[in-house]
Amino acid sequence: MIMRALVLLSAAALQAASVKDFGAAGDGAADDTAALQRAADAGPVDLPAGRYRITRSVELRLDRVGPAGITGALASTIVMTGPGPALRITGTHKTSADPERMNTSVRDRERFPLIAGFTILGAHAEADGIRLEGVMQAAFRDLLLRDLRDGIVMTGLNRNVLISGVHVYHNRGVGILLDKLDLHQVNISNSHISYNRGGGIVVRNSVVRNLHIGTCDIEANMSATGPPTANVWLDTVSGSIREGAITGSTLQHDGKAKGSANIRFTGQGTRARQKVGYFSISDNVISDADFNIHLRYARGVNITGNTFALGFSHNLLVESSSDITVGPNTMDQNPDYDQAGFRNAVVFDDSSDTTINGLHINRSRRVDAALVIRRSHHFNVTGVTILDSDGMGILLDQTGWTLVSGCLIDDRRPERKDFVAVSVREGKNNSVTGILTSGRTEP
Repeated sequence: MIMRALVLLSAAALQAASVKDFGAAGDGAADDTAALQRAADAGPVDLPAGRYRITRSVELRLDRVGPAGITGALASTIVMTGPGPALRITGTHKTSADPERMNTSVRDRERFPLIAGFTILGAHAEADGIRLEGVMQAAFRDLLLRDLRDGIVMTGLNRNVLISGVHVYHNRGVGILLDKLDLHQVNISNSHISYNRGGGIVVRNSVVRNLHIGTCDIEANMSATGPPTANVWLDTVSGSIREGAITGSTLQHDGKAKGSANIRFTGQGTRARQKVGYFSISDNVISDADFNIHLRYARGVNITGNTFALGFSHNLLVESSSDITVGPNTMDQNPDYDQAGFRNAVVFDDSSDTTINGLHINRSRRVDAALVIRRSHHFNVTGVTILDSDGMGILLDQTGWTLVSGCLIDDRRPERKDFVAVSVREGKNNSVTGILTSGRTEP
């Protein structure tokens, strides 16, 4: 009898305990903070359907409780009425993810905290959603984070984070913020990250490797009245970000936010271009922002297979960057989506060591040229198609060692009787050859 009772107790201990067993009311009126904290201190937490009002952060200390997490019933909601994160998840991981170097206590006791299946709502000006620090192999899925300051915040040293199937929606700050972070391997996938006024996915003051963003809908994470930000912003004014991809996603809105971008990489300076880059941007739909893609002080970025539209200042602006590859991308302005004021410019300033091959540009408006390469060198521009665009086709201004070949440049609008296909202004060691055009070249 005693042995049977011990077996039943051991089996129960492996299961998540309901917060109702720790005194939570879940009626949206009672203060359930203490009950949720008692449940979190006991191990894995089950959050049944209900509305749980809390006034301070619920701490999940993995070194104390062992493998743990919080899972809800989808109709479960935590309402944070105080400042700080609703959930603070901390561990003691301090090394790499290499199994040979990992602390065995972290590997066995702190592994794989799972946060899934509920909503967190903010009811305080400084309420955040979830904060993660010192954690190995965390997983977030099937969550809704709304009306908060920042949705998910990662800081300190973390490894191997999975974020999938989350809605981070209508928050005052950043949707997913990586701040002062040392992180290798994070996947953000199949998620809806929208209407977060401080940015969608923002990395700053961090050292990050292997950041993969895929098959997400990332929209309108900026404000027309706030400071410029981006749907995805990798900012390495301090730190470095390398090895990653933005793939198969929709990034768009809000074109009214002057200076904001869909994708923005910001490096440290011309002497440290390698601090942001070694990245692929592929197979995305990118539209309706002041800058669709903006690279500054970046190195090693491959941009291919994307569809661009409604770049109100630029479809692509590359400044002081090197080793950029722009492959076949469609830059068109579908008449069904016309809005006043778009330019769809493609501009490279003060950059080098770049290949542009197979790029298709249609309907640039109010621009000096559809493609501008200025104060730059060692460019190979081949197989580019430019159609029905205002201004020139290609402008080379103070360039060196630039080859333009095998391009088709035409303006079929009847009012354009004469236009410049390619203009070369100053520079040396440039070659323009094999241009099929109804326009002319200068000089």
